[in-house]
Amino acid sequence: MQNIQSIMETLSGWVWGPYMLVLLVGTGVFLTLRLMFLQFRLLPFAFKQVFGKHENSKSNDGDISHFAALMTALSATIGTGNIAGVATACVLGGPGAVFWMWMTALAGMATKYGEAVLAVKYRVNNENGQKSGGPMYYIEHGLKWKWLAVLFALFGTIASFGIGSSVQSNTVALAVQNSMGIETWITGIVITAFSALVILGGIKSIAKASSFIVPIMAIGYVLGGLAIILTNLELVVPALKLIFVDAFTGQAVAGGAIGAVIRYGVARGVFSNEAGMGSAPIAAAAAKTDHPVRQGLVSMTGTFIDTIIVCSITGIVLVMGYLVAGNTFGTETGAVLTTHIFDRLLPGIGGWVVTFGIIFFAYSTILGWCYYGEKCATYLLGEKFVLIYRIIYIATVFIGTVATLDLVWLFADTFNGLMAVPNLIALLLLSGVIVKETKDFLAKRKSGELY
Repeated sequence: MQNIQSIMETLSGWVWGPYMLVLLVGTGVFLTLRLMFLQFRLLPFAFKQVFGKHENSKSNDGDISHFAALMTALSATIGTGNIAGVATACVLGGPGAVFWMWMTALAGMATKYGEAVLAVKYRVNNENGQKSGGPMYYIEHGLKWKWLAVLFALFGTIASFGIGSSVQSNTVALAVQNSMGIETWITGIVITAFSALVILGGIKSIAKASSFIVPIMAIGYVLGGLAIILTNLELVVPALKLIFVDAFTGQAVAGGAIGAVIRYGVARGVFSNEAGMGSAPIAAAAAKTDHPVRQGLVSMTGTFIDTIIVCSITGIVLVMGYLVAGNTFGTETGAVLTTHIFDRLLPGIGGWVVTFGIIFFAYSTILGWCYYGEKCATYLLGEKFVLIYRIIYIATVFIGTVATLDLVWLFADTFNGLMAVPNLIALLLLSGVIVKETKDFLAKRKSGELY
């Protein structure tokens, strides 16, 4: 077992090393340039697609609405990374890591846009008449590389049982035990039952639950963070100044290691918003839409919401806490640090904001990742495997609450990272298709063919 752990630690270090981070961010920068900064030019229009009414939307091809597809993707994206991941970045990389998280997200918006465009363009109808899409389909039908598509689906299936189910339920069980003293197995029964109720209903059930849970949990967490900011206004300007100064000096890191600031900011940013990982386009492929680009625009707002809004709240509050705590900052890390800082700056309810944030963020991730893993598994084994996959997935939700997951974390983290390799290859080689679809959409809007 120790040998396996040692091998996985080495592999995980390679997968999430500097080469992968450069590839992930570099793909976003490359697409940003090829699309002529589309994510900035069309961001207001993109948000209009998310929240506005769509003409003839019921007759458009697809299973769920633009909004439901985005909420399903966000349910899997907004998770413990927004709380624990940001704290880890601030401890290991210093306050300046928050700035590099922002930069990663701005480039990642172009990546998320490209993923969704390809997902809708190359999606297919499965045996049940529902849409199936994502990297495995645009790799197979776009690149014609079936072997690479199989690799992505294999990595995605394995990752779903870790990063999607057991790791998330473990986080919830420990958070509830620490805050309320409830035994982990009791939490396990409750969260497994609630997961099963939604998961067994398939994508429409998951989308319906996500459309209800995600806005409430995100707004609640952001309001809690804003309450801290507004009640400690004297710390806001110094915190923002420290973020920008430290981003280019690394003064808060031992030895002034600017490389550490950038590395941890980029790594946690990618982990949080999942741009380039290939997961979100699986949900985007189910959207009812009249053009791939329309869903691409909707999908890219997910990265903005996840990192520029939700992660920023965590990051700014943590840096405010850094200014207050001084040398004692960093003796804790992850969700524990975020909980204590929130509680210190907003006594009484701050800690509960984080605790309930963890519970709902992790629960929604369990739902969203089940759909991702299911689509990867059925790509490999066929639609007859759907129910079997869901039952196994639900079982791993409970197992996660009562098991020690050090090795599972390693497997989950490694295979989650491996998913990015086939996906990024496809994005780079099919970037011409993304540009072509974009020009087609803009031309049709200009001529009045599309609204």
